[in-house]
Amino acid sequence: MSLGIKKGDTVLVLWGKDKDKKGRVLAVMPKKERVIVEGVNILKKHQKPTRKYPQGGIIEKEGPIPRAKVMLVCPKCDKPARIGARVLEDGKKVRVCKKCKEVID
Repeated sequence: MSLGIKKGDTVLVLWGKDKDKKGRVLAVMPKKERVIVEGVNILKKHQKPTRKYPQGGIIEKEGPIPRAKVMLVCPKCDKPARIGARVLEDGKKVRVCKKCKEVID
């Protein structure tokens, strides 16, 4: 199942503790239907000192959230919008903003 959201898209969180926050999608997990959004659902991890983290301590990182909690922000009209699909003349499938009818990618 296609989620309609890709890595690098800007999304708006619709509900939950991070409601109304905008962020860039860092990763998409289509089988689990979850996305990781920059600056949203910050988790704290207690890290032992390693070569990567020589100090160790408490590290903050983004956790996954359900795909249903986010909505794509159209780059043209800068508003959250539903996503449609369109086939161009050359046979290529593209995503379309349902508000302004513009091609997203």
